[in-house]
Amino acid sequence: MNAYEAYMNELSKQMREELTTHGFNSLESADAVTNYMQQVNAEDTTFVVINSTCGCAAGLARPAAVTVAEQNDKVPNHKVTVFAGQDKEATAEMRNYIQQVPSSPSYALFKGTELKHFIPREHIEGRDIQDICMDIKDAFDDHC
Repeated sequence: MNAYEAYMNELSKQMREELTTHGFNSLESADAVTNYMQQVNAEDTTFVVINSTCGCAAGLARPAAVTVAEQNDKVPNHKVTVFAGQDKEATAEMRNYIQQVPSSPSYALFKGTELKHFIPREHIEGRDIQDICMDIKDAFDDHC
């Protein structure tokens, strides 16, 4: 591992933990994503956060995801995350299930393996965190 990779791994560790300490399962390989998606119950809902190192992930995406997933009356059965730029194969595999324009950070909500809602980066970056929380809340209320 070169110095840049070591630095990014250390930096991203804290960013990953912002989600995992709040019950998100970190899927760090393509096999982990495939295994998860193949084993999820068809009636279960899964909230996916595609994490990243950018400022809008730190100040908006991760805090909004954690807040709504912990405080909303209706919440998904499962919470998972992949880390764009760090877990490249896992992120690519999850994006195969999402089938939207690649975007990070972003959110996806599944019922079984069926995508029910997607919130891309352009609906996160530069917006008020309360508006982002309401978008996630509405998706949970509609599908969970």
